[in-house]
Amino acid sequence: MSVLISTKELNQTLKNPEDLLLVDTRPFAEYSKGHIQGAVNIDLFQFHWLDTSKTGINQFENQSRILLSNIGVKKSQQVVFYDNVSGMSSARGVWLLRYFSHKKVCLLDGGFLRWQKEGYHIETKTNPFSPSTFVGKPDRNILATFKEVKKSVRRRDSAIVDARTKEEFAGRYIRAARAGHVPSALNVDWEENIEGGSFKSREELSKLYSRISKDSKVVTYCQGGYRVAHTFVALDIPGYENVKMYLGSWGEWGNRTELPIEM
Repeated sequence: MSVLISTKELNQTLKNPEDLLLVDTRPFAEYSKGHIQGAVNIDLFQFHWLDTSKTGINQFENQSRILLSNIGVKKSQQVVFYDNVSGMSSARGVWLLRYFSHKKVCLLDGGFLRWQKEGYHIETKTNPFSPSTFVGKPDRNILATFKEVKKSVRRRDSAIVDARTKEEFAGRYIRAARAGHVPSALNVDWEENIEGGSFKSREELSKLYSRISKDSKVVTYCQGGYRVAHTFVALDIPGYENVKMYLGSWGEWGNRTELPIEM
């Protein structure tokens, strides 16, 4: 299924929501003021993970399963995440379920603000979780560790995409022990993926990432694994099929002094 769902498509789906789990990824303070009918709330920004050692990945998988079980993800369900716009938190939800091989997942393009602007139904009551026992098989083809990123540096068959700002990329804004970027990385700020709160078209995104061959093994990173989840979704739209998200991102790389950097 498509990685995006429109407001019109979601509104139609809500007429028969039996196999739908709708997840509002905004802070609870925003959710409580108004949200899409039937949505549960989980602020995914509370779940950072900066350790991609073997032990770290095992712990990440265990804790992710607990989180996804708590919000009630079931194998048969279509899961739709949304932010205020087509944002990084909902994209992180999409990547997380994709990682656990759950294919029926997408994000609401334009988010809550577009839903509200177009006059669709909004409610304020809090919807409780209906917990499940989520298992999910990890797909290591879409997660990169620091060791894999290091192997990708300056390889002709690989491309590394830094989704941070130009200031972070150049080392002028420091958010770790060291400043700079992964050697040979290309900088495409994640905010360039959207316009007016929604993802740009397939053609526009193809042009934005035209420096990267669709045959490349692509590794993406940011600071903490959220902006880069957005880039993961953005690359899916024009058909990049071999994309990994570096979960630890600069929060891990910039603090591991043995790893190479460029300024």
